[in-house]
Amino acid sequence: MVIAIDGPAGAGKSTVARAVAERLGYTYLDSGAMYRCVALLVGERDGDAAALAEAATIELGDRVLLDGRDVTEAIRSPAISEAASQVSADLGVRMALVRKQQALLRDGGDWVAEGRDIGTVVCPMAEVKVFLTASPEVRARRRAEELGAGLEEVLAAQIERDERDERREHSPLVPANDAVPVDTSELDLEGVLGQILTLVTEAREVEA
Repeated sequence: MVIAIDGPAGAGKSTVARAVAERLGYTYLDSGAMYRCVALLVGERDGDAAALAEAATIELGDRVLLDGRDVTEAIRSPAISEAASQVSADLGVRMALVRKQQALLRDGGDWVAEGRDIGTVVCPMAEVKVFLTASPEVRARRRAEELGAGLEEVLAAQIERDERDERREHSPLVPANDAVPVDTSELDLEGVLGQILTLVTEAREVEA
């Protein structure tokens, strides 16, 4: 089974996806980490972003390895977050990383995959599709606390990133037609998990 969790920055995708994967014993696929890896490469090397993405070996797990190097902390800086949003608009980068993501999911097994286009592009046949969202203010506050940055600064950057993600020509940030929306603004983690696990139970009953 594949559980696709999409949504904008600050909606809680990573926290929720990790928790769902741990609760169910599924493998967690953090697609955002892959774009962050490419952003890191672009900042370190000369060359075409798509070519760098195609050639990169990215291993996801408790630690993120880029061509054998542990970049878990390096890819979480605010600068890399912004750069990742920019490189994700590059069609060549998206195609290269989507192919890598699809190859992982094709290997079989049970996955919780999170990102911005999992349910629409990477795995449109996912058995469970969730689109996490939250109010702009709540999302910005979460990001500010995570990054240790000012709320106004984070909110302004978030608005710019949302517009870029929603308006990009290829794989824009939109819910899949059959995705279930979950607003996390007023929910704690257990409340969100409860909704998603109910969807998983229902999907399993349909398969049976």
